[in-house]
Amino acid sequence: MNESRFPTGWDAERVKRLIAREAGLSEEEQVSEDDSGSVDHDGQVVVTVPEELLPAIRKLIAEHKVVAK
Repeated sequence: MNESRFPTGWDAERVKRLIAREAGLSEEEQVSEDDSGSVDHDGQVVVTVPEELLPAIRKLIAEHKVVAK
């Protein structure tokens, strides 16, 4: 049997609550949440990029975090 791994602060119960919440949303509520997730919040933004650019983007983010500390 595989051991489940969760990010820091997450556990099986939290995942179950999230799944139940998402399952209870209407299609319109789901779209609204998706739309609100792509809006700029506190200097951060969600963007879609070609997959092949991800390594370079991750490197830039890592370098930025080092400089920002």
